[in-house]
Amino acid sequence: MATSLRAAADGSPPPAPPAPALPPPPPPRGTLRSRLYRWDLRFSPYAFVAPFFLTFAAFGLFPLIYTGWLSLHRVELGGEAEWRGLDNYTSLADSEFFWNALGNTFTIGVVSTVPQLLMALGLAHLLNYRLRARGFFRVAVLAPYATSIAAATLVFAQLFNTDYGLINTVLGWVGFEPVDWESSKWPAQIAISTIVTWRWTGYNALIYLAAMQAVPKDLYEAAALDGASRWRQFLSVTIPSIRPTILFTIVVSTIGATQLFGEPMIFGGSLGISGGSGNQFQTLSLLMYEKGWVTGALGQASAIAWVMLLLLLVIGAVRTLLARANRKKLGA
Repeated sequence: MATSLRAAADGSPPPAPPAPALPPPPPPRGTLRSRLYRWDLRFSPYAFVAPFFLTFAAFGLFPLIYTGWLSLHRVELGGEAEWRGLDNYTSLADSEFFWNALGNTFTIGVVSTVPQLLMALGLAHLLNYRLRARGFFRVAVLAPYATSIAAATLVFAQLFNTDYGLINTVLGWVGFEPVDWESSKWPAQIAISTIVTWRWTGYNALIYLAAMQAVPKDLYEAAALDGASRWRQFLSVTIPSIRPTILFTIVVSTIGATQLFGEPMIFGGSLGISGGSGNQFQTLSLLMYEKGWVTGALGQASAIAWVMLLLLLVIGAVRTLLARANRKKLGA
């Protein structure tokens, strides 16, 4: 500052600021070092992302294409493939086992997804307040998700045991007859849905909690000034603000219900693969496993896998349309 004032008093211009440091120039063109430099700039990004694409091609793309090829053939374990065209798909359309598995997948998905997401919303709303030991409760609701499928299903299988299970014991205390949770269709599906709901509610609650914490506090303050109660704020501020997150969890939970495999198989014990004595809780994944590894019909199992893929694509397309309509509504 003193130097600038002295220079201004003397009439001489102030000293120029130091020039910023420039990056080193590239090597001269035509040399080996220059070519290596250009190749590094051009191909290094592809080298960094190549491991992902190689892994995806080996474990994702190739199995997908190969399964599609198998679905057009009659393939037995240890045998050669015989071209069948779309016969595997037409036989699925005429199979009562396929439609039964599809219906079971849908009902178990609805019975497990709807209560699961509703309870997750309520838990996230409670955890969003300033509670004592809030960090402990947030970790506690995630504990079921960290539990293995096998351990959780085995515990619930004992709870829902027809002869000595805790659930039937409690029902007997209040005057109800014992429920055959394994052999009856709806009780078995409710029991399996309970396992899924218990395991995934906390996971979805934390997703909702993260979305709720991103809602601007000004909206709640404005609603409170207008006289809105906590319930009205939840319905009119929280739900509309996290609608994209709710749509995301609905899609993810639906995809998970479509691929349901471990819970019904372990719950059914020795009859888990067939979904019970009367296929009362056999899902599409169980039917695919039974066709491929029990009866050895790999072509039909591959056709079921592609039908499941098409269902998931339809679900994704519906989600995209709903998200687009929501963006248009918000833009309007």
